[in-house]
Amino acid sequence: MKILFVVVIVLYAASVALQFAGAAFKKDKLLKASWLVFVAAFAVQSVFFVARGVAAKRLPLSNQFEFSFAFAWGVALMLIILRSRLKADWLSVAAMPMALLILTYAALQPMEIRELMPALRSAWFGVHIGSAVLSYASFVIAGSIGLRYVLMEKKHREEDQKALRQMDYLSYRLVAFGFLFLTIVILSGAIWAEQAWSAFWTWDPKEVWALITWIIYAVYLHLRLRKKHSGVKMAWFLIIAVPVVFFTFAGVNTLLPGLHSYG
Repeated sequence: MKILFVVVIVLYAASVALQFAGAAFKKDKLLKASWLVFVAAFAVQSVFFVARGVAAKRLPLSNQFEFSFAFAWGVALMLIILRSRLKADWLSVAAMPMALLILTYAALQPMEIRELMPALRSAWFGVHIGSAVLSYASFVIAGSIGLRYVLMEKKHREEDQKALRQMDYLSYRLVAFGFLFLTIVILSGAIWAEQAWSAFWTWDPKEVWALITWIIYAVYLHLRLRKKHSGVKMAWFLIIAVPVVFFTFAGVNTLLPGLHSYG
């Protein structure tokens, strides 16, 4: 399993290196090779994900290593779907490094397979944590697109305007998608908490920061839908919001231990 995990990281690192080399030297062959390696990395990662689930005899989402691995898998899955449907090759340079970054964090976590805590043995387990994977992945890709938007917008090239509009709208749709699933995370977590600890809300640090993240993206959607804001200001909003997602994902577990410290 450890060898398979190393293969996954090496393939993702190779795809990112090829992507940046291809973009820097404007070599289409390198960009195509990067994409093929990335898809291969995702396939191997999927095999690892399934194999770990079989070995653990449960969904492999119960600790920080497993969630980080699933988080990176979710980012890669969304990138593959979006690029295939939209024919937007520029998404690769925006999102590929994020999958590698999250996997690198996973590599720093203990990989041992452990039994589920009694509180986690619930039908809500997959719904709650699976929704978090989709939500966080959406927010991270939206933030990556926001960063690319800002870098392109500074050049003020007329031929980039269509691409900028596509980025702006796609990032908005990703946030809307992620916001929906984050809402499911919070609601399912509340129901699950009532069943496990007899309280819908305990002001656990993870709960508080999930709510803070939800409020931040609710503000973004309000500005988009009610105030009709768009463009570079909203791109900066998404960039600044990503560290909050990462703190909710990893920082809380490290700095603010609580009921969710196991994962």
